[in-house]
Amino acid sequence: MSSKSRDNDDHFESVLKEELNKKIKEQKVVVDELSNLKKNRKVYIQQRNSNIFFLADRGQTLGSCKKELDNMKKDLQDM
Repeated sequence: MSSKSRDNDDHFESVLKEELNKKIKEQKVVVDELSNLKKNRKVYIQQRNSNIFFLADRGQTLGSCKKELDNMKKDLQDM
């Protein structure tokens, strides 16, 4: 493998890591916000690729967001 190709691969990987770190930070904010909501507050989730929002269960939404955060952290460690 040439050094130029290796440099491109390293750059590509660092860009991916930066993007994943950014998404992890965003997901942490979402988890914190959901964790600190009052019990009677309503939570809405957005349907993918749409501007439509649906009423959702706060506990289930928090659980799925935590799971997604854990998956992102695992993916970052695997890089």
